[in-house]
Formats: sequence, C-alpha cells, structure tokens
Amino acid sequence: YVVVALGAAVENVVPPIPADTFVLLGGFLAGQGHVSATGVFLGTWALNSAGSLGVYALARRYGRAFFARGVGRFLLRPRQLEKLDALYRAHGAKIIFASRFVPGFRALVPVFAGVTRLGPWRTAIPVVSASALWYGVLVLLGSLLGRNWDRLWAIFSSVNRALVIVALGLGALAAWAWWRTRRREA
Repeated sequence: YVVVALGAAVENVVPPIPADTFVLLGGFLAGQGHVSATGVFLGTWALNSAGSLGVYALARRYGRAFFARGVGRFLLRPRQLEKLDALYRAHGAKIIFASRFVPGFRALVPVFAGVTRLGPWRTAIPVVSASALWYGVLVLLGSLLGRNWDRLWAIFSSVNRALVIVALGLGALAAWAWWRTRRREA
C-alpha cells in the first residue's frame, strides 16, 4: 500500500513518475487477491491529492516570487502571467478538474493555480473529486486486469496511447501559446 500510494504522490513533484502505473499495479494486485482494492484506492487518492494540494500551497506562497526574477522570468513574462491569472480566475476549477485525467498536466496545473492565487476551495474541490473519479476507475481497471489479464491489456494499451496523444497535443498547444505571447511582448 505504501509503495503504491507514495508512487502516486511523487508524480506531483516529478511529473514523469507515472502515478497511473502505480495505481493500476495496486489494482492488479487487488484483482489477484494480494491486497484490498479499497486500501489501494484510499491510499493513492489521499496521497496524490495531498501531494497536489501541497504543491499548490508551495506555489501559492512562493510561486509569484519565482516568476518575478531569474529563470522564472524567462519562463513566464509579466504579460503571460497576467493572462494566466485571467484564465484561472475565469476557468480555474474546470481546468484543474480536466487536468487530473491527463498525465503530466495533472502535476503542473495545481502549480499555476497556486501561482495565480486561485482560492483553496476552488483548487481542492476539483483536485479531490477528479482524483477520486480517476483513481477509482484505475483501481477498478487494475482489478479487472488482475482477473482478466489478456483481455484487458489490449484495452489499456489503446487508452494509454490516446492519453499520450492528448498530452502531446496539449503540450504543443501550450508551447504555441507561450511562444505567441512571448513574441508579442518583445
């Protein structure tokens, strides 16, 4: 339980660590009868949500100062930060909720919620609810996978490819927006 839950939590600090893989593994072990699916779900949901909200809290406290100088100023210029503020004021909760389903982005979006000083409840509610939904589905799929290894492996492979395509598309869109707003300010 501890390894699976910590694996899910670490993703918030090191986005390439695949929390989904840890959760599916825990669900798989539950499907094989080695652990409880409820225990896997509660551990991963609690630690991943707590990790996300911890990163949000740190970014809320220190993020603005980071982007005001040095490397941070290179990453986001003041005008870009203003646009990010407006985006999060208008759609922050929706952005956070949707990001919890996209690997990589689920770790970055709470950082910007903190930097833009989105309210704690407008951050916590979508983090906790979307994480519950996502990790519940993954534990269920992992359990089914543990019981029906061959049949479900083909399904998961296609879903994972689709999520990678979505993540790459969102990454390209974010890079384009960053470049576009950066060029205007120069």
